[in-house]
Amino acid sequence: MDRIAATLARLGVRHVFGVSGANIEDLYDALRGTDGATCGVVAKHEFSAATMADGSARVTGRFGVVSTTSGGAAMNLVPGLAEAYASRVPMLALVGQPPTAQEGRGAFQETSGLAGSFDAMAVLDPVSRFCARVEDPARIDAVLTAAISAAHQDPKGPAVLLLPKDVQQALVDDSPSRVLTVAAPASPAPTPALDQAAALLREARQVLVIAGAGVASSGGRRELDRLVGRLGAWVATTPDARDAFDNRHPAFAGVAGVMGHDAVGELLQRADLCLLAGTRLPALARNGLEEALAGMPVICVDPEPPHIPGLALTGSPQATLRALSLRLGAHRRLCPPHPGPVLLSGGTSSGETLRAYADALHVISTVLAPDVHVFVDAGNAAAAAIHVLSPAPRGRFVVALGMGGMGYTFGAGIGAALATGRRTYVLAGDGAFYAHGTEVHTALEAAAPVTFVIFNNNAHAMCVTREDLFQGGASGVNAFRPSDIAAGVSAMFPGLRATRASTAPQLRAALLAGQAGGGPALVAMDFDPAELPPFRPFLAAGQAPVNNQEGDHDDRAVHVG
Repeated sequence: MDRIAATLARLGVRHVFGVSGANIEDLYDALRGTDGATCGVVAKHEFSAATMADGSARVTGRFGVVSTTSGGAAMNLVPGLAEAYASRVPMLALVGQPPTAQEGRGAFQETSGLAGSFDAMAVLDPVSRFCARVEDPARIDAVLTAAISAAHQDPKGPAVLLLPKDVQQALVDDSPSRVLTVAAPASPAPTPALDQAAALLREARQVLVIAGAGVASSGGRRELDRLVGRLGAWVATTPDARDAFDNRHPAFAGVAGVMGHDAVGELLQRADLCLLAGTRLPALARNGLEEALAGMPVICVDPEPPHIPGLALTGSPQATLRALSLRLGAHRRLCPPHPGPVLLSGGTSSGETLRAYADALHVISTVLAPDVHVFVDAGNAAAAAIHVLSPAPRGRFVVALGMGGMGYTFGAGIGAALATGRRTYVLAGDGAFYAHGTEVHTALEAAAPVTFVIFNNNAHAMCVTREDLFQGGASGVNAFRPSDIAAGVSAMFPGLRATRASTAPQLRAALLAGQAGGGPALVAMDFDPAELPPFRPFLAAGQAPVNNQEGDHDDRAVHVG
């Protein structure tokens, strides 16, 4: 394990996120030998440890590392690895195992698959790009190289090493590690496809670009901006990628798909070519756009082919966008005027009670520093945040739609904050908080600069809404008894700045106080579980305005971004 720890430190890994135990404790002992270059961060649950590694990778562009012991701890990694697998996030998972001599002999937490025991390989292999059980200590450099390389190859994702206890403790030669720094080459799509795409783009009178998370993760935002200027294109983003393009740019049209803006569909009707950049356009991003897309040429810039028919430019989004710009030359077209991302919102005056998600999100938008990261969890609040909240210009805006698991953001936000040292916002509902919100304790222990913003409607509100709209009325099974989350965490975790805000000034003051101090802070707000979020199936079924809030506010059009 000393060799693994030293190798991680040499490769620039600053944190190993995990939960310790007998069959992985040697790793934590070895990390102490890196003189602080690589530190162990102990989470409360292995899923959150995996999402910490995931969040770290998303904001740094480097691979994240998670560790866990054997048995149930290893199984708790599965949903976190599945999210990284689906969202193409490079990670390395180091999973302890009982000693090899006990395999097939009824060892505690045995997962060798022998003698009728459970097989960890069979479970972890489908949610990883590489999965291997290390039986020979002398091969650790070779296996580490293969694992890290696989995590970085397109399609990116997690690599898993199963490490028996005796292998971890074995002596190996003390020669320098032969594990190389592994980085996938940023290669553009093949030349014939690039030439064909450039010809289509030259002929197009008007282009709509739909940009996805692959733009930001490949470092291609500048290349996308350059190409958009040469095309005079309109730009929309997928729901999980509002940070792929400057939301304040005149070309920005809003978010595409199920949580998006009407303007995107209207502009697609006016365009005669659609360019997908860094997205394969999954169902949530193409909702309401399928008919228009079927009637026009589609070009997809992504390492993988699109989910809809189109010309696939399979290569690095950054390198491919750059190559397309070079083929189009320096001439720039003017972007035709368009309405932009218009939504209905109640608008909050300085003394008003917070009554709707949009009210709170408008307040949050006024305090975000230019370089903060924002992680948005699943649920009604997520739909509202995707629709309303513009990302900070130099930060990431992450929505984990790969698996859409509740509670992802609590670990991911901590991982991002520790990896960058920058203030990170976690926006989550009370359902997500109950799932993995005790990671607030991890943030407090690690002094991570995270502000947790909890939208509390005392329910799994999206399920309540589905029952009400599609199942003949809410049953009550998804409604909770009222709770005061801020008071609860304040009592549990002395030293945590926790506030319950019910007005716009209270919310703003709490957010600013959280930014001013080091370490974590939490703000909780109460909302009505009956509020409809800007989610197309709900709005269509309920025939309601976007915010559907009660009260005497005057609805008016608001341009966001």
